[in-house]
Amino acid sequence: MASPSSSTAAATTNIMLAIYEKKTNSLDLYRPLRNYIVINYGEREAQNLEDDLQTLKELRTDMERGPTPADSLPARRDLLQKYYRALCAVESRFPISPDKDHISTVTFTWFDAFKNKQKAAQQNIHLEKAAVLFNLGAVHSQMGLSFDRSGVDGRKQASHAFIAAAGAFAFLRDNVAMKASMGSSTSVDVSVECVGMLERLMLAQAQECVFENTIAKGNTPGVCAKISRQVGLYYEEGLAALNVAPLNQHFDKNWLAHVQLKAALFYAEACYRYSLELHEKEEIAEEIARLKSGVAALTEAKKSCPRGAAQQLLDAMTKLESTLNRNLERAVKENERVYLMRVPTASSLPPLPAFSLVKPMPMNEVLDASKEKMFVRLVPDSSAKSLSRYTEMVDDIIRMQAEKLQQASELARVRLKEMDLPDSILALEGNSTLPTDLKEDVEAVQVCGGPAGLEGELQQLKDLRRVDQELLVQTEELLQKEATEDAQFRSQFGTRWTRPQSSTLTKNLLDRLNRFAANLKQAAESDGRIERSVRDHSALMSILDHRPIESALPSLSRPIMSLDANEDAVVGALKQSLRQLETLGAQRAGLEDMLKEMKRKDDILPKLMTSTGSHEDLYRKEIAKYDHICQEIAQNVEGQEQLLMHIQVQNDNFAAVFNLEDFKASREKSYKQIEAAIAKYREIKENINEGLKFYVTLQDAITNIKQQCSDFVMTRNIQCREMIEDVQRHIAGLSFQDNKSTGGYSYPAAGQPHQTPRPNSQQHTEPVHVSNPSHPPTPPYQPQQQPTMAGYAQSPSPYVSPPQQVPPPYHVPASGSPYPPPQHQQQPPVTHEYGQPAYPGWRGPYYNAAPQPGSMPRPPYTVQPPYPPNQSGYYRQ
Repeated sequence: MASPSSSTAAATTNIMLAIYEKKTNSLDLYRPLRNYIVINYGEREAQNLEDDLQTLKELRTDMERGPTPADSLPARRDLLQKYYRALCAVESRFPISPDKDHISTVTFTWFDAFKNKQKAAQQNIHLEKAAVLFNLGAVHSQMGLSFDRSGVDGRKQASHAFIAAAGAFAFLRDNVAMKASMGSSTSVDVSVECVGMLERLMLAQAQECVFENTIAKGNTPGVCAKISRQVGLYYEEGLAALNVAPLNQHFDKNWLAHVQLKAALFYAEACYRYSLELHEKEEIAEEIARLKSGVAALTEAKKSCPRGAAQQLLDAMTKLESTLNRNLERAVKENERVYLMRVPTASSLPPLPAFSLVKPMPMNEVLDASKEKMFVRLVPDSSAKSLSRYTEMVDDIIRMQAEKLQQASELARVRLKEMDLPDSILALEGNSTLPTDLKEDVEAVQVCGGPAGLEGELQQLKDLRRVDQELLVQTEELLQKEATEDAQFRSQFGTRWTRPQSSTLTKNLLDRLNRFAANLKQAAESDGRIERSVRDHSALMSILDHRPIESALPSLSRPIMSLDANEDAVVGALKQSLRQLETLGAQRAGLEDMLKEMKRKDDILPKLMTSTGSHEDLYRKEIAKYDHICQEIAQNVEGQEQLLMHIQVQNDNFAAVFNLEDFKASREKSYKQIEAAIAKYREIKENINEGLKFYVTLQDAITNIKQQCSDFVMTRNIQCREMIEDVQRHIAGLSFQDNKSTGGYSYPAAGQPHQTPRPNSQQHTEPVHVSNPSHPPTPPYQPQQQPTMAGYAQSPSPYVSPPQQVPPPYHVPASGSPYPPPQHQQQPPVTHEYGQPAYPGWRGPYYNAAPQPGSMPRPPYTVQPPYPPNQSGYYRQ
C-alpha cells in the first residue's frame, strides 16, 4: 500500500509515496538443506556446515517477523541484503524444485504488497529472491520518507534513499522478476511491469527532492524548468504503466490520482519556470503559449483525475494555476500594448528541455554474493567444470599474449644484432665489447694467471725435474756404494767371499734406473720445446694480458673531415631511438608480469556459484578484464616494429658517416687474434699440465724404487756381517763339520721372492767349514716380485706414469711446496699391476710412453697404450 507523507515545514507539494513490504509464511529451511547435505556429501560435511545452516535459519526467521517499531530501517535494510546474498549461495548449491532428486519439500509463499489477499507459492528460490529484493526497495522508500525534507540536507538524504529504492527495483526487474513470474502461481507486484513502474516513481521522487533544493538555492528559472520537467517526465512514465494491464486493475484509485496530479503539476511548474526565462528575454509570444499550456494541463488533470488525491496536492495545483493565470494576463496585456507578437499554438511549440540529476543506484556490488563465505565448502561438479573451462580460456589468452611478447623481444634482439647495435655506439664512446663466449674464454685464461703466469709454471717443471734427478742420483749412489763395498771384501777374502756379486743382483734395478734417467732426459727436451713455444708466441698471447680485455679492441673514430658536421646529431638521434626501444622492452616485461598477476588473482568460482544467468555471459564479462592488457601488448608490438624500421634508417646513416665497415673489419681481426692467442695459450697450458703430472707421478715411482734399493742394501749389509763372521771362524779353525758347505747360501737374483730370517744372537759361532742347519744363512735381499713391462729405454716417450694412486697434479702438501717432498718412510708393498697408468683414464699426448717391440718385460710406471692417431705434442717423438 502507499502512504502519503509531508513535512509541516515543507511546501505543500512535498507529498510522496512509500512502499509497504510483502508478507510471507513461516518456513523451515534448516532441515531440508541439512538432509540434502547428508545424502549428497555425508554427515561429517553436514556437521561442518552446521553454523551456516543455523545462520540461514536465523536470517529467514528475522525476515519473516517483519519490521517492528523497535527496528531501525537501516538494520532492516542490512538484514534483507545479507539474506539475499545467502539465498544466492543457496541457489548455486541446493537445487530446490519439485523434482524428486532435488529439495522438493520447500515451498515459498508470499502475499502481494498491494493486494494482501493475493498470494504466490512456488517450489523454487526465484520467488524468494524477488520478494526479498522488493522488500529491500520498499525499505529504501520508507527511509526516504523518514528524513526531514524541510531542509537541504534532509532532502539530499531523501533523494539518496529514493535512488537506492529505484536501484533495488531495477535490479529486481533485470535479474529476477522474469524468473519469478514463470509458473501458475505468480504475484503482480514482482512482475516486470510493476517493478518498472516503481522504479520510475522512485526516480521521480528523488528528482523532486533535487528540484526543491534547486529552488531553495535560488538557481535560474531555466535550470529549475529543466529539472522540474524531468520530474514530470518520470511521473508521466509511471502513469503510463499504471494505465495499462496488468497494473490498471491492481492499484487503488488514490495511487493513480497521485501520480496523475504530480505529472500535471510538474509539467505546469516547468512551464511557469520556463516562462520566467522567456519574459527576461522578452519572448512574449512563446511565454504566453507556455503559460496557456501549463494552465490547460492543470485544468485537464483536475477534470480527469479520479477521486482520492491528497487535499494538499489539490491546493498546490490551485495555487500554481492562479500564479500561471496572473502571469498570463500580464503577458497578454504587454503583448497587446507593446510587442504585438503572434502567439503560437501549443502543438507547434518544441518540447520543454529536461535534465535528469538522478539515476538508479547500482546494486551489483551491494548484492554481490561472490564474497559470501556461507556454504563455501560445497562445490558442485557443474561449478567445478565451469571453472575449468574458464581457466582454459584464460590460459589460452595468457599463452598467446606471452608468445607475442617473447617474439617481439626476440625480433628486437635479432634486428639489433644484424645492425651491430648498440656495440657500434659503445665503440664510438670507447666502450667496445666482446662477444659473450669470447669474453668468458678470456676471463677463464686471466683467472688462471694468463700468459704472464706461464713462466711460473715453467719454473715448477724445472723444480720437479731437478727433484726427480736428485732422487735418481741418490738411488744410484746407494747401489754403487754397496757394490764398491762388496768388491772390496771380495778382493780382501778372495775365494772365501762366496756370495753373489752385486752386479748380478741389481741388474734389474739398474736397468730401471737407467730407463728413468733416459725418460728424464727426453722430458727435459720436451720442456725445452715448451719454453721455446712460450717465447715464440709471447707476442701473440700478450693481448690476453690486457685488463680489461676490451682495451685491446679498436675504437670507432670520428671522421677526420666532415662536410656538414652532423655527426653528433646522427649519434644523438640513434641513441634516442635505442632508449625508446629499451623502454618498450621494459613495458613488455611489465605487461607480462601484469598478465601473470591478473591470472593469479582471477578467481571466479564464487561468481560461478552465485550466478543465475548464462555462464557464457559471465565468461565474456570476466574475460573482458584482459582486453585492455591485450590492446596494450598489440600497441607495444606495433610501436616496436615502426621504431625498428626508423632505427634501420638511422643506423644506415650512422654507418655511412663513421665508415662503419672498416671498423668492423678491424674489430673482426682483433677477435681472431684473441681467439688464436687463447688457442695457443690452452695448448701450452695443456702441455705444461701434462709435464707437471708426469714429474709428480715419476717422483713417486723413483721414491718407490729408492726404497727397494735401500731395503736391498740393508739386507746385503746384514749378509755381509754374517759372512765376515763365518770367514773369521773358518780362518780360526772353529768351523764344525756340518758347515763344510759354507757356499751353500742361496743368493737369488734381485727381483725373486725370498724371506730374510733374523739372525739368532744366542747361537754359538761355528767354524767356516762346519755346516750347522740350526744357523741358516741370511739370504741376500731381493726386492718384491713385480710384473714388468716394456723398458723405459726402449720407449721414445720421455715421461712415464708410475703405478701408485698418487694425489692429482698440483696437490700441494701442508708445507706449501709446489711438489710433494721425498718419501722416507717404508712404502707399502706394491700389489697392483705396474702396467696400469697412475691416473686411470689419463692419456696425455705428450707424456705417454709408446712401447717398442722386443722381448724385454714391461718396466713399471710405463703407460701401456701408445699415442692416439692424429695427435701431436711436445713430449712425443
